[in-house]
Amino acid sequence: MSALSRLALAAMAAMLAGCAVNPADPPAAAAPLGMYGTDAHLAPSKPDRTLRYANHPRGFADLRVPAGKGPFPLAVIFHGGCWKTGIADRNYMAPLATRWQHLDIATLNVDYREVGDGGGWPGSFADWAAVEDLLRDLVDDRRIDMTRLTFVGHSAGALPAQWLAASQGPDGPVAARVGAFRANAIVFDGPADLARDQAPFDALCEFSSVAPFMGGTVAEVPDRYAAISPLGHPAQLRRLEFVQARLPSPDADALAALRAAGVQVGVTLKPDASHFDVITPGAEAYQAVEPQLLAILRQQ
Repeated sequence: MSALSRLALAAMAAMLAGCAVNPADPPAAAAPLGMYGTDAHLAPSKPDRTLRYANHPRGFADLRVPAGKGPFPLAVIFHGGCWKTGIADRNYMAPLATRWQHLDIATLNVDYREVGDGGGWPGSFADWAAVEDLLRDLVDDRRIDMTRLTFVGHSAGALPAQWLAASQGPDGPVAARVGAFRANAIVFDGPADLARDQAPFDALCEFSSVAPFMGGTVAEVPDRYAAISPLGHPAQLRRLEFVQARLPSPDADALAALRAAGVQVGVTLKPDASHFDVITPGAEAYQAVEPQLLAILRQQ
């Protein structure tokens, strides 16, 4: 081995030693991904706090609280990304969280694992369930009104926005559970039922997203799809508003099951808007629906 090679190896060893992570230290957050133009009209504010809910690199949520005494309603926001790691994270939802912060809505912008980094069935569900612990911690924050809580999901984030408010039996992804918080929900361009809305959602993603996330197709793991379907486990929400752009209206039977469970369901179609316009403050499609969204967030 040449002297130059030995020096290069020594330098590399020194670099790796300097980067060693103490196993007792919490993992660092993953590097942020793209903004998809959602910051075109409003730069994200700095979060008041970044809260950890799990001991993995994506177990974080950004809390933004409006200026003033409050108490303010809280929106818990879940990003999309077709449940496939490397496509999206909480970063691109920050402008919407910032907009609502400016309008006296507190926001908790959540990251979570996806297929490829420990997510899918059941890892992603375990992360979403763990977010409830953050919400319990926030109950004592006098700036936040937990009686005015809204779960918000864009694209693939539609699933946690509805699932968190649904009770589950032992066949659920994290076993039996009862939704701990009564809430409203807003879904931007997302599905209501993975089995029935799979085809348009996979077409939106431009690859098979639902089956890898669920660990199989409807034919292969029917019990999994049934365990989280609104047809058998409807979300216990007050109101649920879908704002659809590239996706059609959710499956009619799924919407009927939600309404039969007492959920006030609305569907707004914006077929001329892009998948991201509907969550981008300042974009025409978003501005058109903002008044009705604020009424839901404020539970007026």
